[in-house]
Amino acid sequence: MTGNDFILVKTAGRSLGLFLILLFTSFTASSQHHNFFQNPDTVIKGRVWALGIGSAAIYGSSLLVLNQYWYKDYAQRDFHTIDDAGEWLQMDKFGHVYTTYLLAKYSREIWRWSGLPRKQQIWIGGLSGFAYQSVIELLDAHSTHWGFSWSDMGANALGSAAMISQELVWNEPRFQLKFSSFPAEYNDPVLKARAINQFGERFTERTLKDYNAQTYWLSVNPWSFAKESDFPKWLNIAIGYGAEGMYDAKTNDWTDEQGVMYDYSHIRRTRQFYLSPDIDFTKIPTKRKGIRVLFQVLNMIKVPAPALEINGAGKLKAHALYF
Repeated sequence: MTGNDFILVKTAGRSLGLFLILLFTSFTASSQHHNFFQNPDTVIKGRVWALGIGSAAIYGSSLLVLNQYWYKDYAQRDFHTIDDAGEWLQMDKFGHVYTTYLLAKYSREIWRWSGLPRKQQIWIGGLSGFAYQSVIELLDAHSTHWGFSWSDMGANALGSAAMISQELVWNEPRFQLKFSSFPAEYNDPVLKARAINQFGERFTERTLKDYNAQTYWLSVNPWSFAKESDFPKWLNIAIGYGAEGMYDAKTNDWTDEQGVMYDYSHIRRTRQFYLSPDIDFTKIPTKRKGIRVLFQVLNMIKVPAPALEINGAGKLKAHALYF
């Protein structure tokens, strides 16, 4: 571990430690009147301060680590913008929507613990997710390799709005944004090397960065729209979007670091649309708080299930099990 690495780990550890101290302080200040693990009906100032300062500390330290480990290998320059709306068949934009939605959603869940009025919880949670992603966009703006993207900002806003609007209108999430990824196969040695260069070699890297392997889902809960019906509460209908055949941002021809040119433009870059059943785990009744937390986490992921696919080439496929 280098000196810089040690400092970053130490900083992140201090932030987490500060957050835990604040939680303990708020607990001791309110334990006579409130159960620590229950969401109160009235504002508890100690919890508000704990969540506010703790969230800022964790956000700040995570951005510091991100800046060190993601951006340090790329040259820096003055603030600049780019137009990347047409790249990767918009898979990266779906990633922005999904990530911001999750940050907003779980931030709102955490703020329930503060006792703040419902609308304040919703707006704080929703805007904090957008703010976090916006700071990342500012880091991009000073990187030669990237730049500030208005389309990314629009996707971030859409993800935040997806949480806020549902909570304000329905007081519940009637649809979820979900994610799935299955390792893509690259049998051609050149394409395999290209995929490693673009998306990484480790499983975690490929899961998060390989746009050819990812699918983003809009998972709708029909029972929420017809609560007097006999439709199962936990059963969702999911619409998915994915793409394949992408080896560079816009076209399938590129030049490697040695100056060798490759032309794989004969491979079609294809959009994919899916229809599949899904599960809303939060609609499964349980009295155990730990299980409810687990169900919230599981709701991030689309469960493997049969699926129908229609792609940009006009082909219809049936998948016995798709993830």
